[in-house]
Amino acid sequence: MYRSHTCGQLRIGNAGEKVTLAGWVQRIRKMGGMSFIDLRDRYGITQLVVDDSVSHELNETVEKLGREYVVQVTGVVAERSSKNSKIATGDVEIKLDTLKVLNASVTPPFTIEDESDGGEELRAKYRYLDLRRGPLKKAMELRHRMGQETRKYLDSIGFMEIETPFLIKSTPEGARDFVVPSRMNPGEFYALPQSPQTFKQLLMVSGYDRYFQIVRCFRDEDLRADRQPEFTQIDCEMAFVEREDVLVTFEGMIKSLFRNVLGKEIEGSFPRMSYSDAMKFYGSDKPDIRFGMKIGELKSDGRNGSDNIDLTSGKDFVVFDSAEYVGAICVKGAAFYTRKQVDELTEWVKRPQIGAKGLVYIRVAEDGVKSSVDKFYSARELEAMANRVEATAGDLVLILAGDKKKTQEALGTLRIEMGNRLGLRQSDNYAPLWVYDFPLLEWDQETGRFYAMHHPFTAPKPEDMDKFYSNDREQIAQVAANAYDFVLNGTEIGGGSIRIHDSNIQKRMFEVLGFSAEEAEYKFGFIINAFKYGAPPHGGIAFGFDRFCALFGGQETIRDYIAFPKNNAGRDVMLDAPGMIDDSQMEELFLKSTLKK
Repeated sequence: MYRSHTCGQLRIGNAGEKVTLAGWVQRIRKMGGMSFIDLRDRYGITQLVVDDSVSHELNETVEKLGREYVVQVTGVVAERSSKNSKIATGDVEIKLDTLKVLNASVTPPFTIEDESDGGEELRAKYRYLDLRRGPLKKAMELRHRMGQETRKYLDSIGFMEIETPFLIKSTPEGARDFVVPSRMNPGEFYALPQSPQTFKQLLMVSGYDRYFQIVRCFRDEDLRADRQPEFTQIDCEMAFVEREDVLVTFEGMIKSLFRNVLGKEIEGSFPRMSYSDAMKFYGSDKPDIRFGMKIGELKSDGRNGSDNIDLTSGKDFVVFDSAEYVGAICVKGAAFYTRKQVDELTEWVKRPQIGAKGLVYIRVAEDGVKSSVDKFYSARELEAMANRVEATAGDLVLILAGDKKKTQEALGTLRIEMGNRLGLRQSDNYAPLWVYDFPLLEWDQETGRFYAMHHPFTAPKPEDMDKFYSNDREQIAQVAANAYDFVLNGTEIGGGSIRIHDSNIQKRMFEVLGFSAEEAEYKFGFIINAFKYGAPPHGGIAFGFDRFCALFGGQETIRDYIAFPKNNAGRDVMLDAPGMIDDSQMEELFLKSTLKK
């Protein structure tokens, strides 16, 4: 054995014991006639001490040590005179008898410590070194624990873990597929699965009524902090269930993860909110409900859950008069915001990613209201607007106008920004939420067709079935999906639905999506036919495992919770992938590139 203990294991109770450790040299310090070495492994750091009075050979070996040398040491555990409360082994040190270099190291390109001097790109290039640092080790440990607790919980309630294929057929609905050429089938391609959706439904047809898998998925889409081309899902499906069964089952799993991983108890049932209410009050289908600041409607047409109200028209203010929708948020206690700060916010909402044309404010004070539009509206009219968002003295009301959906979303983004600026979104405070009754379909003006809001196997709500079979586009657009999302702190962590299990309803779905009978048969014939052989009612959910881990770790980016992630361009800078393949491989796969070398 190379070691009797790990570098994170020894405590004051081990004092006097002779031990053997192995690990990496993190730091060497010389003080007078003493040398101090921090030895690190996956489990922690232990201080080693070498006195100049010990053997000449040992001191010579220590003199030649460098950072990240791999060494094996033996010595006696002793109580430290100067204790370090920041590490678990900080009460002890090892007085060395022997030190053996197992492998030397060149000087690393950055310091391998909790606070590193390496930039993100450099650390990504040497990811295997970055993974030695404490924060990433903690992230990997958290991911491991969450995976184990998930498996333990689902196994305890009868779920079976079943693997599904990675080489499947391309079904280009949703994100782009990654495709893989087949050498044995010239000119034909596999696709990597965006999710195991059709396979888990087939498993329900096969009678495996409780399935799960912690599975890799692949989507060729634009990237951001919480998105990667390859990512992991907790993928689950259940047969003979309705929506309530699914939500209750997975509330149990989520509470178990909070309890066993974070040591937090989530009491009671999770709050629930319809999609229309989420958009109306929060401007987002994934609202952060840790703070208030709900949107109030000042002008709206009463459709799709909105109020039929107009507090803004007829006063010759063209921006409000011409707008389809006017909405506001109340920032409590923010009347201290100066005009300059409000001007900065106005420029902020005009950014292309938000798309608002401008910002109107009402400042509420003890002696009345002041506003950027007070030449168009009387004090009483401005007070009526402020009252819609329950503004009181000391509050600042921020108003946007324009197209209804875009303005709601812009207000939702502004709400989150103000929540961040005012410190209302603490990472250690958790607010779970179910959002349900999403639209089943969305119409695309450019292509002149409907697209599935989730995927084409989501069942319509039973009460909307007449609309679903209507030939009226407006009626079809009003059909609600029997779908639900799990939202945590303003981040969508999971999504699922009750599935279509009737082959006739599935055929109708493909019709509404614009597939010909031949196209539907070619792309999805296997599942349509499977439904003819006694498919049970079924539904499920998939959780973004990487996002779940990041939120539990108090981070926004998922990269630290993936051992070898890609960058924003989808590249692995450590492997320099993707890369070109040579001409012989191209020929073997019957491929020809149109890219000019």
